[in-house]
Amino acid sequence: MDCACSFPDTGKTLVWPNHRLCDLLKIEHPIIQAPMAGAATPELAAAVSNAGGLGSLGCASMLPDGLRTAARQLRASTERPFNLNFFVFPRPDTSDAVLTQVIDRLRPYYKELSLDEPSRRLPPIGPGFDDEKLELLLEIRPPVVSFHFGIPDAAAVAKLKEAGIVVISTATNVAEARQLADGGADAVIAQGWEAGGHRGSHAPNRPGDGVGTLALVPQVVDAVKLPVIAAGGIADGRGIAAAFALGASGVQIGTGFLSCDEAGTDGPRRALIRAATDMDTMVTDAFTGRAARARRTRFALEMEVNRAHLPDFPQMVALSAPLGEAGAKGDFAFHLYGQAAALNRELPAGELMQTLVAETGEVFEALFDRQIDACVSEVSAR
Repeated sequence: MDCACSFPDTGKTLVWPNHRLCDLLKIEHPIIQAPMAGAATPELAAAVSNAGGLGSLGCASMLPDGLRTAARQLRASTERPFNLNFFVFPRPDTSDAVLTQVIDRLRPYYKELSLDEPSRRLPPIGPGFDDEKLELLLEIRPPVVSFHFGIPDAAAVAKLKEAGIVVISTATNVAEARQLADGGADAVIAQGWEAGGHRGSHAPNRPGDGVGTLALVPQVVDAVKLPVIAAGGIADGRGIAAAFALGASGVQIGTGFLSCDEAGTDGPRRALIRAATDMDTMVTDAFTGRAARARRTRFALEMEVNRAHLPDFPQMVALSAPLGEAGAKGDFAFHLYGQAAALNRELPAGELMQTLVAETGEVFEALFDRQIDACVSEVSAR
């Protein structure tokens, strides 16, 4: 795959300084659209892939027939590679003591919203990735599969790779990156603290735990020999160019695509992003039982001040969702987006891809010109 792009209006060509991710994924531009469940639609993923990036679809909660339908829709909309994403987590096993404690903690909110008593029946949920999902992937054979919260066991990864599927996964620290490399991943997504949505940590951690993208990416690059994909707080050409300066082979962008026409972003979240600032969000586990960066709300803030043990991910959703559905003025809403949301552009996905590539080229060109000017000045001074 040629990792270069010509701009007809200027006659200039952007040559990416690192081709490893393009070569691995067989894409033109080393830009991955994050697989945001619900917001990442087949239309969005196909548009990104058709524009030379890697479109992704969050499939963690999809039933088999729904996943087959989505994959067929993607293949009908693009002939280029795309990515299907899954969560890796153990079967939830919430104790009665934890359930009682969190119900006591939530009861005042339920009363405030005139809701019935919180239910003690948590939904039975299987592990995030199991043999059924593995067989389904071997049937569908997507070009790329990505994982969040870890990586499946070595036998499952080997079967995926034997089927010609590229396997990537997320790390939020250096130790997790090494685990992915040892587990057979073909590339590592280094997800910084700034990223919207659930943190990809391999075990549940406290909302205050995290490493920023600027610090994380170069350490992961030094720790593993695989292509590293920078994620978190990247929204324009400046961020993409910076990721390459840190040693990354590509980037993953989530929040930046939430404002695209093809995204499944609901109206309230679009409005929040339209008016976003850098201080809008916080990391909270109050909604799902795992740390996620979302809109700062009264509920999230109060749950953080007075922390309680929560049901295992994702069983906590059964208790928090009724609050979000009934809550007024957004006090209980769960709107996921990252710290760079204020940089979003409301564009079709293909046009956004073109803009990102053009902006990155301008940054590279400006930096190169400065290098040339500095060299000329140094030679002239001799």
